[in-house]
Amino acid sequence: MIHQPSAGSPDGELIVDLGAPYDLPRSLEIIQRGAGDPAFRVDPVGHRGGPGGTPGAGAWACFRLWSPASALEQGQVLLRLDQLDAARVRARAWCAGAEASPAELARTALARVPALLGAGDDWAGFEHLLTTSEDEQSAGLERIRRRHPGVRLPSSGQLLDQLVTVVLEQKVTHDQARHGWRQLLRRHGERPPGPAPAWMRLPLTAGQLRAVPSWEWHQMWVQPPMAATIRRVAERASALHRLAGSPAGVRSLEELAGILTAIDGVGSWTAAETLQRTHGAADLLAVGDYHLPALVGEALTGSRTDDAGMLRILRPWRGHRQRVVRLIRVSGYRHQKFGPRLSPADHRSR
Repeated sequence: MIHQPSAGSPDGELIVDLGAPYDLPRSLEIIQRGAGDPAFRVDPVGHRGGPGGTPGAGAWACFRLWSPASALEQGQVLLRLDQLDAARVRARAWCAGAEASPAELARTALARVPALLGAGDDWAGFEHLLTTSEDEQSAGLERIRRRHPGVRLPSSGQLLDQLVTVVLEQKVTHDQARHGWRQLLRRHGERPPGPAPAWMRLPLTAGQLRAVPSWEWHQMWVQPPMAATIRRVAERASALHRLAGSPAGVRSLEELAGILTAIDGVGSWTAAETLQRTHGAADLLAVGDYHLPALVGEALTGSRTDDAGMLRILRPWRGHRQRVVRLIRVSGYRHQKFGPRLSPADHRSR
């Protein structure tokens, strides 16, 4: 029997006090895959952030709950986040599942909200490093942090879902990657429980991913190597759900990255991008990114660089290198673009 939620009242509610000014849009934006993401979307309302936080900001999310012991699906969740004031966020959950009641599922889902918001992401050590360093780059980063003190690194915990989105982003343009994710969920995703916006769709299960035929991946603008990697990821979904739900046996994020890169088609860039979103990885860099070295090099030294140069530049902030990247991005800095712009090749009619 499927326990259906009420379309009105939530099955559970939680207020999270972050204890300091919180910037919901800039903290959670790295989880959203484009303006039309069917599974996660921050409200498209501008908030300046700063010492007062971002009251009035909000977001919608939908996902599945998995048993950490059996890796079986427990239920589906619709989550609504609303920032009430500078530091508090209200989370409401609507749930449906075959085994547990909506209230039980909501308790499980809401217990994960603090991590999703980045409540456990401690910037104190990094901020101390910036204030005690005398170099110009640290001073510039400290100024950005003062303007955006509420930015945190979120931990969604959704390894399968995020790994699929990152595989779709391998060696293609953002437009092509976003299109593939939107089409995948619009064609095959289910409606989440509760009063979800009409555009929302749940990420696919491993079985649903494996069932997508090759010709349909082609129609969705997903290249054959990426579709093959997604199928291999889906074959390992049970292990991914166990790692996401019970990571106690994993000694470090580097070890978890090693487990991910053991999947054929998942390299260090894919693992880093995934763990930045699922585990708030503060030091894992997306080495091999098409744009990142140029962005970091120009922002911190005024000159473009390559991966080796980026690693050298970021060495003084080891342990916090992804925090440096996030500060550069939220600052609004845009690096100069030289050479031909990467354009997607559309082979869908061939």
